[in-house]
Amino acid sequence: MCVIVRFLEVSALPTIRSSQKEKLSAPAIGDDVARRARRRITLRLLPYVLLLYVIAYLDRNNLATAALQMPRDLGFNDRVIGFGAGIFALGYVILEIPGTLIVERWSARRWITRIMISWGLVTIGMAFIRTPHQFYAMRFLLGLAEAGFFPGIIVYLTHWFIYEDRAKAMAGFMAAIPLAFAVGSPISGLLLGVNWGGLRGWQWLFILEGLPALFFGVVTWFYLTDWPHQAKWLPADEREWVINQLERERRAKKSVRAYTVWQAIRHRDVLILTTLHFVQNGSAYALAFWLPTMLKRLSGLSDFKVTLLVALPNLLGFVAMQVNGWHSDRTAERRWHTAIPLWVSAAALLVLSKADWGTIPSLFLFSIAAAGLLAFLPSFWAMPSAFLCDSAAAMATGTINCVAAGLGGFLGPALVGYQAARTHSFRSSFAVLVVALVVAGALPLTLRVRGHVVAPSDGQ
Repeated sequence: MCVIVRFLEVSALPTIRSSQKEKLSAPAIGDDVARRARRRITLRLLPYVLLLYVIAYLDRNNLATAALQMPRDLGFNDRVIGFGAGIFALGYVILEIPGTLIVERWSARRWITRIMISWGLVTIGMAFIRTPHQFYAMRFLLGLAEAGFFPGIIVYLTHWFIYEDRAKAMAGFMAAIPLAFAVGSPISGLLLGVNWGGLRGWQWLFILEGLPALFFGVVTWFYLTDWPHQAKWLPADEREWVINQLERERRAKKSVRAYTVWQAIRHRDVLILTTLHFVQNGSAYALAFWLPTMLKRLSGLSDFKVTLLVALPNLLGFVAMQVNGWHSDRTAERRWHTAIPLWVSAAALLVLSKADWGTIPSLFLFSIAAAGLLAFLPSFWAMPSAFLCDSAAAMATGTINCVAAGLGGFLGPALVGYQAARTHSFRSSFAVLVVALVVAGALPLTLRVRGHVVAPSDGQ
């Protein structure tokens, strides 16, 4: 985490842009107030929201590790596990868009507190399921409990970070995805070996990984600040700077075109972004969920050793995400930084679909595929706020993530599980993902919004 924060500190230093019309001008390099404000906001908010998302991703995806042991105890096959993994997304859909608007119009601090406490309780309850229907019900409730967290944080970050810092901020927050797998998978693997009090390892995994959500849900109530004007931890000059910069950005977008909430979700580019993220998210969920099982069957290694292998693709994904987010901000370019990672993932999955390559070559290819799917995220999530603001941006963000997490998050794992149960191989499902990712990679190049906004700059 310290590495991430230091990276963001350095990359958040102001830069000078010369193109007047399209790029959001950063404060002058000599502006000490701007430098101090950006650094203080980064250090205050990013490590904490990153930690919250690590906990969220552990609780959302610890089923992938539990699936190494749970099916034998409960008699579940791949189809049951895949459907249960996907049904999380259906619960997620219900509160996704309302939750995002609540963050914008009411309170991120209160809503995120509610989310974390409820998902912690449901995660603990997962330890006591016995039947497929109980399994489906608890996964559905987990999705319902967590709905709104991710897009809510995305909207929340736009309350604090100016446009030129936004892809780096997104990369810092979403670093939680690979870190949760890289750190969480070995921890979860160790917990599978715990057998105490009549409970199996997979049950202790759910119980012990649900407790941090309860604890930090309470902490969030006291720690997060909804808006810069409420931030007593910012000195007055820094507080005024960030308020003024964000207000200029908002006015600049409205001077081009002010969208209502309903116009935003019908906007051509919002529809393209929704389709694009649907394909990426479905592919990412499928790969993330089934990767431990695929490596287990390829290698025949112990559960713990498999969880160590799972860490490697996610570590590479973490690096790719930070570099792509940094370079996207540095060049003020979003579309190619979004398209190219998807094509890289498609190429790796294409090779995987052609033959059974063995453990080490397959792990290498999985790592490339994971890196592309994760590198996509920072530049992608910087795009909606380039042309939308206020409730319209919140609605668009919620809609994009709702469809992606709902349909994509359900169909991805379920499709791969269905194909694996039908063909006794994962290779046929890789071929489907390849076609989808190649087409999706072309979509950002059709966007009319290039990822820049117009704003005045006085360096104040």
